[in-house]
Amino acid sequence: MPYSFIGVKSSAAQQTLAEALAALAVEFKLPDGFGPEVLAEVEKVIAGHALPELDLTAMPFITIDPPSSQDLDQAMFLERKGEGYLVHYAIADVPSFVPAGGPLDTETRRRGQTFYTPGNRIPLHPVPLSEGAASLFANDPRSAFVWEIGLAADGSQTSARVRRATVRSVAKLAYAQAQDMLDAGTAPAAYAGTLALLKEIGTKRIELERARGGASLNVPAQEVEFVDGRYVLQFRPALPIEDWNAQISLLTGMAAAQVMLDGKVGILRTMPAPDADAVAAYRLQTVALGKPWDEGTAYGAYLRTLDTTDPKQLALMHAASTLFRGADYTPFNGTVPQKVTQAAVAAPYAHATAPLRRLVDRFVLAICASLCSGAEVPQWAVQALDELPEIMSASNQLASKVDKAAIDTVEAALLSHRVGTEFDAVVLAGPRQNGHTTKASAARSTIQIAEPAITGYCDGALEPGTVVRVRLVTADIATRTVQFVPADAARTDT
Repeated sequence: MPYSFIGVKSSAAQQTLAEALAALAVEFKLPDGFGPEVLAEVEKVIAGHALPELDLTAMPFITIDPPSSQDLDQAMFLERKGEGYLVHYAIADVPSFVPAGGPLDTETRRRGQTFYTPGNRIPLHPVPLSEGAASLFANDPRSAFVWEIGLAADGSQTSARVRRATVRSVAKLAYAQAQDMLDAGTAPAAYAGTLALLKEIGTKRIELERARGGASLNVPAQEVEFVDGRYVLQFRPALPIEDWNAQISLLTGMAAAQVMLDGKVGILRTMPAPDADAVAAYRLQTVALGKPWDEGTAYGAYLRTLDTTDPKQLALMHAASTLFRGADYTPFNGTVPQKVTQAAVAAPYAHATAPLRRLVDRFVLAICASLCSGAEVPQWAVQALDELPEIMSASNQLASKVDKAAIDTVEAALLSHRVGTEFDAVVLAGPRQNGHTTKASAARSTIQIAEPAITGYCDGALEPGTVVRVRLVTADIATRTVQFVPADAARTDT
């Protein structure tokens, strides 16, 4: 499906936007390059790196990622096994490139993850590693942690183990390219079977997700990109193959969690179930927007019925994120914690599939591989367990702030030439939901307009779920402010 591009019409606004986006890295104190001691260590490690003895290069692994991705964390090879399946999922072997306690280890703990700003990315690891020696590029032998997960005919897991091995991907595919190949039946023989089984397994895993009460927020991507010398906002519904691909990653995260729980050492990604008040409020909103959430329908199953090309149902998908709150990392060593479930997954779950871009995955992979082989878990991994939650929490908060600031900046630019224009809008939240005072003179409600698909604040205590007519009064790029008033409010401009 093609992207929908919305440009900034004013050249002056474009210049202001470029300056505002470039300033994000400074404003949020994002890391700036790597020190010479880190780069020297990376160069030395890469030069001396040896591939694992276990050779799985005969397996035709493939990667499926956004087209511009160069830090390729995952590659897959899927095969039928009797009445079930065997999932081979290779994850970049980052632990073997990061000496414990060295300069790179210290720097990655300071960063926590890769940060993204429009037209730029600030990697967790130096580019020679993240987009070079450790990335699972096609046709190059690479060191990887290879998960081997057995599935029954219905897609349920029957076994799991992970080992270090040498692998070779045979193709680097983009999502749209892989979807087109699958739909048209034009995939090369080397990996046509993997693509076909990805659909088959992914579909069955979605059904299992529904059955256990899990939920996937398939919100259409709203991304800031730098295209042909200008910043634009892209709004693209997810392709089916992205959902199936995500199910393989979720499967692996669930397998990793169980391996660590069985071994009584590790770190889980946990999240509590939504509270009753939040669920009740969301149910009211679904009624108001004409897509009632039936009492007999599971939360995840309901979300999959939403048509995100409909502005009102898109608003419901965005609003659903308010129920996914309180995610945390839960470390343990020797005793299994009482709370082990990630509510959206509806199962124990761990981050294990993105070690090039997320710090905690490196430790999970090392722990799981040791447990599966019967070896002692590395002390550097065990010793980090207690500090990882704080590192990842701080990093996630910073990444969220940067992402929101980037989107807010571009949204203000997209609307900067439309001050005074009236729009139809859906009220997403009243003053109490978005944390503002309920006094009539100061109340603001959160609304969403459909074209362009932008959220903002509107003066007044508006009823969530209603459709209102609003007028844009502020679209300030420098302050990232988009402000509306009810269309019938008195004008103060001259």
